[in-house]
Amino acid sequence: MTALKIKADVMWANLDRPNEMSGKYQIDLCNLSQAAVNALNELGVSAKMKDDKGYFITCKSTQPIRAFFTDGSEIGGGVGNGSKAIALIGTYSWTFKNKEGISPSLKKLVIEDLVNYGENDAVVVDEDDVL
Repeated sequence: MTALKIKADVMWANLDRPNEMSGKYQIDLCNLSQAAVNALNELGVSAKMKDDKGYFITCKSTQPIRAFFTDGSEIGGGVGNGSKAIALIGTYSWTFKNKEGISPSLKKLVIEDLVNYGENDAVVVDEDDVL
């Protein structure tokens, strides 16, 4: 099996707790380059497109997803939207209710630029605006 190394922006990383809708651990790898999209297509994986995510794929797992810093140490906290990552992507085939397909499988996740979970959610209040 071939694995691809791609650069991506991280969004909606449910690495240590299952996503409420899918019931699985998952991560969106966003703003993929055209070269990454083409390489994924060759493996049978179609990237989706949304204005706020660019080309992206969603990787899901039944097990927690481990993330690492570039020095190899494991990230203990949450990975927030906008983190920059290098991901090693493989594929797996599936069959469910007379449907079949190929989905991306996240083999390794290395965070080059970590945005702590919740960091972008902070509300900044100007003292002059307080009532």
